Amino acid sequence: MPVTVLLVDDEPLVRAGLRAVLEAQPDIEVVGEAADGAAVIPLVRQLRPDVVAMDVRMPLMDGIEATRAVLRTVDSPPRILVVTTFEEDEYVYEALRAGADGFLLKRARPAEIVHAVRLVAEGESLLFPASVRRLAARYGDNHPPRTRLSEAGLTDREADVLRLMARGLSNAEVAARLVVGTETVKSHVSAVLAKLGARDRTQAVIAAYESGFVTPG
Repeated sequence: MPVTVLLVDDEPLVRAGLRAVLEAQPDIEVVGEAADGAAVIPLVRQLRPDVVAMDVRMPLMDGIEATRAVLRTVDSPPRILVVTTFEEDEYVYEALRAGADGFLLKRARPAEIVHAVRLVAEGESLLFPASVRRLAARYGDNHPPRTRLSEAGLTDREADVLRLMARGLSNAEVAARLVVGTETVKSHVSAVLAKLGARDRTQAVIAAYESGFVTPG
């Protein structure tokens, strides 16, 4: 089955460009488009896309509110990939806090766009560690941490896993670094998410930065 994608951007040329790139792939299908976040929920319910490629700046409802609305109201919501012009935009940080699974720059090369869609469709988070560190350093102090890591009850190994997650390592890379099996890492990641009340790796990493558990420097 192909990965199905809903494109949400108020610029027709951006939507057309993304559609051309994605539909050139045999395993990806663009099932719909929207010009504003306000149209996302009915389209998600109708089309049931695997991934929503969501612009953050739109006139009626921005991508942050649309992300929150989808995750709050849709059963089995799609993965959400924020598409942005500026990687250090506060909108990007707010979208990640809202539950987006990662972000993609509009100037990304076609191969990077395809990889991003496939990656989030598989359940991974698309994080750029250096960019997230800069976002956290610039905007993290504006938000009280949702979870105090000192109260989360992480084991030492779970704490190690979270630190490596914050550096952008995949499960396989974490396993190699800690000399354990990938399935063991997956179990630790699941435990970290549960203890932090995080939807996914992205929110766990944001919580780690905002709480001071991991420093942006």
